[in-house]
Amino acid sequence: MKALIIGATGATGRDLVNILLQDPEYTRIVIFVRRSAGIVHPKLTEYVVDFNKLDEVAAYIQGDVWFSCMGTTLRAAGSKEQQWRIDYEIPLTFAHIAKRNGVPRAVLLSSYGASSDSSVLYLKIKGELEEQIASLTFDQYIIFRPGHLLRANTDRPVERFTTGLLGILNGIGFFKKYRPLPTLVLSKKMAKAPKVLAKGVHVIELDEIVNF
Repeated sequence: MKALIIGATGATGRDLVNILLQDPEYTRIVIFVRRSAGIVHPKLTEYVVDFNKLDEVAAYIQGDVWFSCMGTTLRAAGSKEQQWRIDYEIPLTFAHIAKRNGVPRAVLLSSYGASSDSSVLYLKIKGELEEQIASLTFDQYIIFRPGHLLRANTDRPVERFTTGLLGILNGIGFFKKYRPLPTLVLSKKMAKAPKVLAKGVHVIELDEIVNF
């Protein structure tokens, strides 16, 4: 299979690229990035693009499955408008081009609690994106809804604190639905999904991901 990835330089995206490069069932990997990921591999093709001008690389958005690992925080984005652009407009534009070009499968990294009715901006964005991509009717559409993600060797103090606190609370039976999920585990499940699931829409919730 030929796989396309956006969000390939984020924590989950980087893990996913490495997993796909090691998987013999994925014969070509194409990543679309703002800056080079610095990966050299015979199976990998990289396009450094302006995500405001995706139509300029539309001819290269062709394959068997596309993965979206796009995601940011309000703090990192700098404004609600910028977060909306990164988390919603870019992946939706990519989805439209992929659909137009006949890419049959879509795998979306969303979030636990995603809903277009949510009062939480991040969850509202994710929910609306899920719905809009669903309306494009890909042959196979897989949504992953993890909770807190655990990045290997994270350098973010708040992330280390949150992970540690959730680990303690999980251990005594609280907040199980928010238990941290390593990005490596998530990426392995994302890579597996298009190969084993049937056509149609599949939503894989937090409590199902580990055992998927």
